[in-house]
Amino acid sequence: MQAIILAAGMGKRLGEYTKNNTKCMVPVNGTPLIDRVLHQLSKLQLTRVVIVVGYQSQNLMRHLGDHYGHLKIEYVNNPVYDKTNNIFSLSLAKDKLQEDDTLLIESDLIFDDALFQLLLSNPHPNLALVAKYESWMDGTMVRIDRDNNIVNFITKDAFRYQDTDNYYKTVNIYKFSKDFSRNKYIPFLDAYIKAVGNNEYYENVLRIISFLNSHDLKALPITTEKWYEIDDKQDLDIAEALFADKKDVLRKYYGRFGGFWRFPQMLDYCYLVNPYFNESRIIDEMEANFRTLVAEYPSGMKVNSLIASKCWGVREEYIIPGNGAAELINVLMELLPGTLGITRPTFEEYPNRRDKASLVTFIPNDHEYRYSAADLMAFFGKHHADNLLLINPDNPSGNFIPIDDVIALAAWCQDHGTRLIVDESFVDFSKGYADNSLLRNNILEAYPQMVVMKSISKSYGVPGIRLGILCSADTELIGKMKKEVSIWNINSFAEYFMQIFNKYEKDYARACEKFIAERDDFERQLRQIGFLRVMPSQANYFLCEVLPPKDANGLVLTMLKRYNILMRDCSGKTGLDDKQYMRIAVRSHEDNVRLIAALKELDQQNP
Repeated sequence: MQAIILAAGMGKRLGEYTKNNTKCMVPVNGTPLIDRVLHQLSKLQLTRVVIVVGYQSQNLMRHLGDHYGHLKIEYVNNPVYDKTNNIFSLSLAKDKLQEDDTLLIESDLIFDDALFQLLLSNPHPNLALVAKYESWMDGTMVRIDRDNNIVNFITKDAFRYQDTDNYYKTVNIYKFSKDFSRNKYIPFLDAYIKAVGNNEYYENVLRIISFLNSHDLKALPITTEKWYEIDDKQDLDIAEALFADKKDVLRKYYGRFGGFWRFPQMLDYCYLVNPYFNESRIIDEMEANFRTLVAEYPSGMKVNSLIASKCWGVREEYIIPGNGAAELINVLMELLPGTLGITRPTFEEYPNRRDKASLVTFIPNDHEYRYSAADLMAFFGKHHADNLLLINPDNPSGNFIPIDDVIALAAWCQDHGTRLIVDESFVDFSKGYADNSLLRNNILEAYPQMVVMKSISKSYGVPGIRLGILCSADTELIGKMKKEVSIWNINSFAEYFMQIFNKYEKDYARACEKFIAERDDFERQLRQIGFLRVMPSQANYFLCEVLPPKDANGLVLTMLKRYNILMRDCSGKTGLDDKQYMRIAVRSHEDNVRLIAALKELDQQNP
């Protein structure tokens, strides 16, 4: 068996990365793509590797030479790489293709070693590796039947998003027998080029063969094996996360701060949102109006303040909607003078927006990081802060202070000349949530020095629309903040969500109740894991101590690499002691079952 690698293209979409090198020489985590695939091929019993070159061919040939270990390398040159497509590159190697059974590989791929073993261990002589369609995929799609015969190649013109459940993407790794190449593929290739030309794709020939009801070529669906096609800078960034080594993998994932739809098989247990409200028909209504919303400007601040007022029952002059809570946090922290009292460990977005010298920090003297309103009043009575931050429930501890005690703290702050900032982004996850919110006109008016922040992403489960609100009866502060943000600071989807939400409040209440029941069950399951000490929580996550001999970093890496589950290592977070900690989100029941099964499996194994 031999391998043929198509590497003639220019890779224009990679910009500066391919200015002086061909695409297959672009490094992923320090290793060029071509070196990686040749290393994988060197483990197989191959007679040779044929590389079709074109753009920057001298650089590539100089880099590789004529051998890679024991592998002999031969080159075929495409002198018109800039005027043709991969069908012509393959046609230039057609004589070699007919000389042996062949692994055909495109050079812009990165993939697990296991993919070659899948092909070689399968007895069928002619195979196309395919993967179930996912949203990030582009290029050639196929349909397959129950026997894994390819029944149709889907052209771009024929692609229908409503049919994607039935689509598979070609991985662009094939196994062809010498007989198939000689008697089927090459004759059709020659005829196709003669009839249509050189600026086409070699998959079009396979498409014609499939039209003839030929079952010569079978599809071989992959399952959990990783692969990625690198066409542009974003693809390169994602590939570096997918194939990062142990020392870098968490930094590459955590540093993305979201966008994990590009990793659709991964479960994100850093994800802190309600998993059930998106079952409501509110999403259907938004989807039905997608084309209108994407084509229209949102309203300005005045209208959106009015809509937010209607949505949450707070007077218009008391509320400001933001492009997520993050925008409002940034503006608020810049406007408030003096010192900021915080409790650690906590959500660091607030203190990160302040000078460190302005922070007054309280750390609970409790092994589960519990604290009360009385604890805060006692500490800050001795250590004055001009502004006091309360995340309630807190992140990552899950500590919760009942509303009567929060109101007592608000009264205390007012008496002591301290502005109280309450972030209740997670309050709707608390038991009795309907009575736990401070977003009521009478409460805001009774304590005008109090500011209430709420991220709509969290409990409503819509982080993609970027919506948050801040409320206060301090209309001077609200007025200043409205002047600091853009007139169009939220998008049309966020505006429409607020416009229609009240129709779906019963759905929201059901989602919250369903979540609380799921969290209670999840907590019982987590407490059965021998290496976790689970702390109580009224939020949608649990802070857990990872007990020796396991450590949080090793556990997070194992969960990601072995089970494709991303978790949050909190060890070293300011305010936590020197033990090992992780924060575990609560997702849907199905997802939680998968997580618990993985943790139980690790619990039964040696550390």
